[in-house]
Amino acid sequence: MIVEMIVGLPGNIIALWIFWFRMKFWKPHTLFLFNLVLADFLLLISVPFRIDNHLREEYWVFGPVWCRINLFMLAVNRSASIAFMTVVALDRYFKVVHPHHCISHINVTKAGWVAVLMWTVVIAIRIPLLTTNLHQQDGNVSLCRSFNTYDKIPLGIKVYYVAFVAEFLLPWFLLLFCSARIACYLHQRQMDKQKGVRRAIRAVGVINLVFTICFLPSIITGLGGMYMKYYHPMDLTCYNLLTQLFMMCIGFTYLNSALDPVIYFFSSSMFLDAVKSSICHLCFKKRKNLRPSSDHASSVYL
Repeated sequence: MIVEMIVGLPGNIIALWIFWFRMKFWKPHTLFLFNLVLADFLLLISVPFRIDNHLREEYWVFGPVWCRINLFMLAVNRSASIAFMTVVALDRYFKVVHPHHCISHINVTKAGWVAVLMWTVVIAIRIPLLTTNLHQQDGNVSLCRSFNTYDKIPLGIKVYYVAFVAEFLLPWFLLLFCSARIACYLHQRQMDKQKGVRRAIRAVGVINLVFTICFLPSIITGLGGMYMKYYHPMDLTCYNLLTQLFMMCIGFTYLNSALDPVIYFFSSSMFLDAVKSSICHLCFKKRKNLRPSSDHASSVYL
């Protein structure tokens, strides 16, 4: 998680600066990518507290209120990242496979309303984390976890558990479908050599890769732990192993903030052009500053 912070923070600050100051005009997919940056900052604000928690061997020192807020922000980041990555992939899919569909021609204003709706849904399904006591005292240890051991699981936490799995599986299958359809469509029409089309293929492929690396491990280990708990409750060794693996794999979900700048590069030619323009501008300024002034030059020759 420390490495993710070291890589993710500067990467997202640079991405935010490029989106805000260097993009000349925006398209719908650019707006969705910008919201992905905003979601990453929720994560980058929250992860240092989780790092501190792990360094203290799971001892939470920031109190029950910040425990809820911290876990809420982490969960919102996960949901928002999944939502906006999926929307970017769908945008690429419709642009390539259904270029005349009305979805392929939405303007920035409509895309803004879609983004507002997505944030509303993402925040709404995570409200149970704010209304449930997630801070537990285990002897002398103060624990702050969204996945706790309950005698009776509260309804809100059940909703959270279902959302945790469903919000990965449904978009994941959707992304795989988009990838397969784009590949088949382009192969049939022999269009896979065109520059814009290749960019769309790479964009969906990169999103699939980031999605799988970041979110699949926690789903597999989490479902494995639940299976062992309810169907093999006496096998505590295997259950404890899966629990530890799950806690480790949760760290992979934070990796998306470090990998999302890769998505920006492959998903938006405008973003890539803005990066190139910024580098050229900085190099030009540096060269100009290093160039000797005319007075200094003439004094040298004299």
